[in-house]
Amino acid sequence: MTISPSHQKNIIQAYKSGLYLKGNTSLGRWDFAGSFFFSVSAVTTIGYGNLSPSTVVSQVFCIFFALFGIPLNLILLNRIGQLMLSGVHLCALHLGEKFHCQVSERGAAILTRTCALVTGLLLFLLLPPLLFTAIEGWTYEEGFYYSFITLSTIGFGDYVIGMNPERTYPAWYKNVVSLWILFGLAWLALIINLCISLVENSRTLCQCCKRKSHNIERELMNGNQNINLEPEDGQKCDVKDIKPVGMD
Repeated sequence: MTISPSHQKNIIQAYKSGLYLKGNTSLGRWDFAGSFFFSVSAVTTIGYGNLSPSTVVSQVFCIFFALFGIPLNLILLNRIGQLMLSGVHLCALHLGEKFHCQVSERGAAILTRTCALVTGLLLFLLLPPLLFTAIEGWTYEEGFYYSFITLSTIGFGDYVIGMNPERTYPAWYKNVVSLWILFGLAWLALIINLCISLVENSRTLCQCCKRKSHNIERELMNGNQNINLEPEDGQKCDVKDIKPVGMD
């Protein structure tokens, strides 16, 4: 039995629209939850590929939506990340006051970053796979794989929520996952910024120590017994003087 090119085209189009041999997943794709999920996947540049505009008008609108939405989303994620870090910082200070712990500013910064890392790992990488296991029927490993591929904005599209025609999904499901993506990306951006600040601070400390070493070497070569251990520019090479980024 041969299939004509027109029939092949119709079959491919039906598949892209969500029609499977086991059932039809196209229903509900463009309701509010599905549209919100598509919008989030577009502005976050995840782009699973399972849902895309098909008309010329919608494609043009999607282009302008992404042009303005992606930069605004980056600003939003940065702001959300700073608010999350500030909230964790306040919680750390509150716990320190409650248990009467004397914590230095540097110690509070380290504690805040550690709490942000651990809390984010639990909320955005370790616990969500349990939800996907219960609703999607995936294994925990598959759920964790989906979580990582999503939050890293790789978005292969091999695992996408709400695509199994044999399952009935709650109305809140896609909305919750969309919010999880937004806050998860904000947390990931925050962690990346903290890592960058750590590298920059380490470089600053190394440069300062290098200047101090050159100063000592120069004083020894000049036969000066009263060696000045401070750099010429007066900057102190002390890790305590390095300002923790994100604590403004």
